[in-house]
Amino acid sequence: MILPGSPEMKSQLNAAFDLEPSLALVKETQALYDRVSRVIPEADWARHAPYVIAINKLKKERDAVILAHNYMTPDIFHGVADIVGDSLQLAIEATQVKESVIVQGGVHFMAETSKLLSPEKTVLIPDSRAGCSLAESITAKDIEKMRRDNPGAPVVSYVNTTAEVKAASDICCTSGNAVEIIDAMDSDVVIMTPDGHLAQNVAKQTKKKIVYWEGSCMVHIEFKADELREYRKYEPDAVIIAHPECPTDVVDEADFSGSTAGMIKYVRENKPEKVLLITECSMGSNIANELPEVNLLGPCNLCPHMQRITLEKILWSLHTMTEEVTVDPALAGKARLAVERMINLKK
Repeated sequence: MILPGSPEMKSQLNAAFDLEPSLALVKETQALYDRVSRVIPEADWARHAPYVIAINKLKKERDAVILAHNYMTPDIFHGVADIVGDSLQLAIEATQVKESVIVQGGVHFMAETSKLLSPEKTVLIPDSRAGCSLAESITAKDIEKMRRDNPGAPVVSYVNTTAEVKAASDICCTSGNAVEIIDAMDSDVVIMTPDGHLAQNVAKQTKKKIVYWEGSCMVHIEFKADELREYRKYEPDAVIIAHPECPTDVVDEADFSGSTAGMIKYVRENKPEKVLLITECSMGSNIANELPEVNLLGPCNLCPHMQRITLEKILWSLHTMTEEVTVDPALAGKARLAVERMINLKK
């Protein structure tokens, strides 16, 4: 098996496609480049353009659609993605796409979720090593123990989990609807997994008692409240917007907290002159050209798992129709139900 990103992959792609950097192709893809020109130099786009053209041509031949999370890099987000959004938006869209093939621009649990919701479709992930520290932090056995320790309490699991964990849960949630989901549970005590920081931030917005698993996102755990307070000294007019996967003291320092979709919506509607997006770096880059009046300041952190998904690997995935994502049929039904309950509650 040829690994995504390997020299063998690169050699075969170069044999099958003309991938030489080209300024002429920058002009051919000018409409796309205009959406990223603030964050990608023209010389870099000259390297991306051959891949963008090849992918957009090949996905039509393969009857494929590319779903891209808000954390995908701008060349993917604006160059080849057909549908973009946060985890909730992508989960809903996965049930509605007409194409027979879904290429997931995101991490493995997202591809699994797409397969759960569209079992009849072929779901590909460009690099199956694109994991998630939250998904890897908990197992179904861990949930079984939490149920024993808290009899009768429903289990709400973040979509950032494996199909096995979803199957062991009653319903899923995202950072955008977690409070709504928790409040809808017919119990005064609710088990929430696997993100302990999200659970603690939700607990401040609900009357329910939340028993939580102490998992964390490797990106958001790195943000520190004292660093934000220090930053405010230098940029007192900056608006700080934090993802709820951040520690509670970081969220408390923020002027607004929300899912990636909520963060983007806030910036679009309020257009602050200066803003700090306390989340993964690519998200700010993806809205930079759209909002030239907004000065997107640091700091931010890169997700190494999201960064595994590249134009080159997407092209390879479509070229070879790999790596296909499957879900154990013994788990699929229960896991699908947990996700569908979330989506239907949203409706």
